[in-house]
Amino acid sequence: MTTGRAALGIAALLAFAAGRARAQALPQVEVRPQLDARRVDVTIGGKPFTSYIWPERLAKPVLYPIRTARGTLVTRGFPIDPRPGERIDHPHHVGLWFNYGDVSGVDFWNNSDALPKAQQAKMGRIVHRAIAGTKSGAGQGELEVDSDWVMPDGSVALHEHTRYVFRAEGDARSIERVTRLEAGAKPVAFPDNKEGVLGMRVTRALEAPADKPEVFTDATGKPTTVAALDNTGVNGSYTSSEGLTGDKVWGTRGRWCALSGKVEGEDVVLLMLDHPKNPGYPTYWHARGYGLFAANPLGQAALSNGKETLNFSLAPRTHATFRHRLVLLPGPFSKERAEREASAFAK
Repeated sequence: MTTGRAALGIAALLAFAAGRARAQALPQVEVRPQLDARRVDVTIGGKPFTSYIWPERLAKPVLYPIRTARGTLVTRGFPIDPRPGERIDHPHHVGLWFNYGDVSGVDFWNNSDALPKAQQAKMGRIVHRAIAGTKSGAGQGELEVDSDWVMPDGSVALHEHTRYVFRAEGDARSIERVTRLEAGAKPVAFPDNKEGVLGMRVTRALEAPADKPEVFTDATGKPTTVAALDNTGVNGSYTSSEGLTGDKVWGTRGRWCALSGKVEGEDVVLLMLDHPKNPGYPTYWHARGYGLFAANPLGQAALSNGKETLNFSLAPRTHATFRHRLVLLPGPFSKERAEREASAFAK
């Protein structure tokens, strides 16, 4: 009996020591609000990783910019901090964001300060209300925020509570976003719409090479021309969990989707993960070669060419939760690693 207890005690001490050593090896993730600047900065090991920002000029809060463990920028600079040679289309594509193109008949996705004031007045805005909590620590930091989805008449259609978890281990980084949307006094409809839901606009190098201009339309049919540019250093490629690659990923379902390529000499993999508990799982991918990387579980009719329909809705005072994770990994892309990450997230 004494020998058994001693063995258990030694095992417990070894486990404690191993856990403490691992925690000490993890970089410190600091989450620092700067309310006067309308931002919360996230640093890892003292170096910038991303920021949660809600400047007056944006119609929604976003995470911007986002960097790899080596500090390489993976988000487009325009319209906040334009860089030479990048595209300047779709000014509403900023960093990493969450919204939708049809909320009870109102477009939240396409709103930006590039539109005429009269047009902006007809669109929805997501208004940051409060920082509900922050945590910093070894290998992990957290941020919780409250926002309102405001209709053109000033009424609040949805109350949003989002919890971000920022993780760092070795040369991997991740952002987990858990968003709870609660309807107010009125029901809220989300008719199937191409524009949504978790979106990211990536840096020029992670776009797919294109040798001709293309025209894309939004959900209302308004066209946007995406010009052909110099393809030097442009090498991004999508891969989905279903084995599809490149342009074939758009408008298909998948548990995960990866965008990989070389940025400023660094092999980069951006892995976006859907969660089994999400509405519309597995999500459709609204993934464009010009740099829009989005998971859209709600736009099924628009993305399946009418073969499927969801028309998601919330009754008054009810809610829905959306869970996603973006993982930044060193390349080259590995399907086995992607499956491990997806499995861990699903659990």
